Amino acid sequence: MSHDGVGLRAVMRSVAFLTAGALAVPALAACSAEDEAGKPVAGQDIAPAGRDLIADGGTLRWAVDAVPETLNAFQADADPATSRIAGAVLPSMYRLDAMGRPVRNADFLESAKVVDSDHKQVVLYKLNQQAVWSNGREIGAADFVAQWRALSGKDTSYWTARNAGYDRIEKIERGANNLEVRVTFSRQYADWKSLFSPLYPKDVTGTPDAFNDGARRKLKVTAGPFSLDKVDRQDGDVTLTRNPRWWGRPAKLSELVLRAVPRDQRAAALAADKVDLAEIDPEEARRITVAGGAKGSTAQRSPSAGSTPAKALHSWAVANGSDEKAAAKEYRARKKERKAAAKYAARQSSLRDFVVRKSLEPAFTQLALNGSEGPLADERVRRAVARAIDRKELARLVLQPLGLPAVPVGSHLALSGQRAYADNSGALGGQDTAEAQSLLADAGWVPGGPVKEEKKGGKAAGSEGKKPDDGTDSGDDGTYIVGEDNKPAHRLSEADREKKKDPKDHSKSHKEHAKEKPQRADEQAGKQYLHRPVEQGAAPGAYAPKGTAAPAGAAAGALAKDGKPLTLRFVLPSGPGSESLRTVGDRIAKMLDRVGIRTEISKVSDDSYFKDHIASGQYDLALYSWPASAFPATDARPIYAKPVPAADGSLNVEQNYTRVGTDQVDQLFDQAIAELDEGESRSLVRKADARIWAAAGSIPLYQRPQLTAARPNLANAGAFGFQSPVYEDMGFLKKGAKPSAAPSQK
Repeated sequence: MSHDGVGLRAVMRSVAFLTAGALAVPALAACSAEDEAGKPVAGQDIAPAGRDLIADGGTLRWAVDAVPETLNAFQADADPATSRIAGAVLPSMYRLDAMGRPVRNADFLESAKVVDSDHKQVVLYKLNQQAVWSNGREIGAADFVAQWRALSGKDTSYWTARNAGYDRIEKIERGANNLEVRVTFSRQYADWKSLFSPLYPKDVTGTPDAFNDGARRKLKVTAGPFSLDKVDRQDGDVTLTRNPRWWGRPAKLSELVLRAVPRDQRAAALAADKVDLAEIDPEEARRITVAGGAKGSTAQRSPSAGSTPAKALHSWAVANGSDEKAAAKEYRARKKERKAAAKYAARQSSLRDFVVRKSLEPAFTQLALNGSEGPLADERVRRAVARAIDRKELARLVLQPLGLPAVPVGSHLALSGQRAYADNSGALGGQDTAEAQSLLADAGWVPGGPVKEEKKGGKAAGSEGKKPDDGTDSGDDGTYIVGEDNKPAHRLSEADREKKKDPKDHSKSHKEHAKEKPQRADEQAGKQYLHRPVEQGAAPGAYAPKGTAAPAGAAAGALAKDGKPLTLRFVLPSGPGSESLRTVGDRIAKMLDRVGIRTEISKVSDDSYFKDHIASGQYDLALYSWPASAFPATDARPIYAKPVPAADGSLNVEQNYTRVGTDQVDQLFDQAIAELDEGESRSLVRKADARIWAAAGSIPLYQRPQLTAARPNLANAGAFGFQSPVYEDMGFLKKGAKPSAAPSQK
């Protein structure tokens, strides 16, 4: 998965979201009131238009990260492009609406309901009588049975990434006719609407060979508004064409081409007319916005009339008192600069042909706290970290410059607008410096405490002294300690000022400074740096040797316990496109520094960030995103479940990379997933969320921005927000047509 956002059900299949001790949380009443869910913080931005306003035909070129490794959405290496293809060419019983809620897909399903729950839960599906596969065969019970057997987990010959829900099915039978499918569950399952979306034909799921290998590169049988035409891995294109057997509203587009374009190359691809629709980063969004605002202006000043290269060269030589040979060299350099500027200007001019559509992704960025060892194994320290952070400020930092609502996320399990959403952050509490310091003191971390000199290679508190084996430089470029930035203290002594005036021979390496410089005092208390007297023979402004306790009444700086400073290793990705995460990480580090928690920031390569650090537990603090789900009782459980010892002695964490969990949270998930009353099930999910907040293993911060560059005349496509794309309604507006208030269903 991406560390800063992904499509949930694909991610839950490819990677698997921990608390010690009982937690005192507020009493929680049943939360069944619908108004708690609220509305999405930001609506979708897709230029909605009625089908009568959209031209028939045309090709939409849509950027994806890569050509998918597999077309089977239930395999571990499925990615968002896999899901996008499945959504266009395969049946789905339910899809998400603009509120992030599952709705029946009428093209495939006339009705579905629980017809028996007294003895065993039975769901009766009535299929659309026109629904057929591209080979002409009716979609029916045989397809449901084959997919259940493939995904149930009973036959390990099938290489499946997950079995949730399918493992609860006891049997599937044909109903009163070929259009009815009866699914009987061995255990009650509240999230039954999550199943059979997508639905693969029995040609794919009927045998392990077809499932494991046959559907990786091609799909011979499909059923959707589009069919899979070809997968061109050399050129990086997946081409979908209109399905001639489609019985629903015909697709407006003739072709839909998914084109592999890396994130950092999308602005160039847009300018070169290689794609029409692409998710972009904030920097590209700003460039497109600037280009759009610059219409009518000249990008570069034209040369003066009568000017020639020879005249310009001679004039430059005369003006600079140089010979023409040297002038020629300078002239060529300037000509090269002008060509680069002209190329940039031309690209900017091409970007004027696009607009930025923006919303919020159905995903949130969180601060993860690894509770498996070190200081963060203590719940009080985790809660102190959470109370030191101003989530509102972080949301403003990321979203306000983009013109998006800067609202912190209040739930781990749903987002505003979804039925299970309720702001349960009160179970932990908001930013409170005094409370954070009190929690740290209660955990035994005190300011000015003696710090033992660590031998080379010794362990640091929280990180266990481990360094990332990621090929990055271990010097100051990759790692630095917040709070050790060698900023001048208050009121410098005369000797200090003289040294400041004459820096000669006084420069030191960052690491040498780190051994000497004072820790920043508690800013809210207005306390100051502690200086050692100059007459002791040490460098002015330096701390006393490590291990020396601070004098009585000394300022509160970094915290220590048992001879170790409270330093947490904060791992962040270093690649392009992660600038926002690094900015947020730096701001969090400063917030923690105010309460005496130092952070050692390690910037690691994107390739190793998740696999080598997050999943393996080689971090104390980290930032990454989880997508929201319409089925949190199923999809979120492995993210927050309590880790359990495996047979080989290792710890099975599933997807709980913070390694913080409780029996009570697990019990609430188990109850919610077996509760068929939707209101009661939501209440149980909300109670589980409140206890996850109280455990402080992860702190939701903000929804990720969703920025999409699109042609101005492209309708029903852009920043979709929660909603599943409606592929048959996408297209280019007729000449002179304008987007309408809402898409038509005609």
